Amino acid sequence: MTATYLSLVNDVLARLRESSVASVAATSYSSLIGKYVNDAKRQVEDSWNWDALYTTKTVTTAAGTSTYTVTGSGRRHKNAVINDTTNDFQLRNAPLQWIKNQQQLSTSTNGQPCYYAWSGTDGTDSKLELFDTPDGIYSLSVNLYVPQVDLSGDADVLTIQSDAVIAGAVARALVERGEDGGMSSAEAYGLYKSILADQIAIEATRYGENDCWVAA
Repeated sequence: MTATYLSLVNDVLARLRESSVASVAATSYSSLIGKYVNDAKRQVEDSWNWDALYTTKTVTTAAGTSTYTVTGSGRRHKNAVINDTTNDFQLRNAPLQWIKNQQQLSTSTNGQPCYYAWSGTDGTDSKLELFDTPDGIYSLSVNLYVPQVDLSGDADVLTIQSDAVIAGAVARALVERGEDGGMSSAEAYGLYKSILADQIAIEATRYGENDCWVAA
């Protein structure tokens, strides 16, 4: 079932024994719950390399240019693998300072890029620094996990599964309003961790190399 921002907020409100709303911004409390939904979403996204977040971005180089913005990469991506599909070659990650040293302290020449480092952002997306500086047009496939931007519109659809996100938002909401005779915040947080661990365990069965996980 598709989970929209509004449906997520209403799912959390229902578990708090609160009335549903027609819009996330309908009340100050529903807006607060919306914040908790996004907080929980970010934590769940950071907890695992979810299949749903895997994507490939393409960078096309130009002769004499070593820095490139990876459009659509955001600022929280992880586990990048960069392939030069023009030459069937996988670039190797190197420290940014090492690349800068090669560019600044030696007589560097342009050529096929063999190394990369992440080098800040343009405010929205991350930038790559390549070495050697490309001497022509190369097509680079940047394979990485990119978390979804924060949900904002009522109809925005959550990319990852919703169960852990809802449970995490409920736990945060219970901390904010205190005990009220229902589930305690500690119990809610324990339930959230259990749901998250179960979801990770299920997804991990798809990959033999991912056979263990420890809660942060």
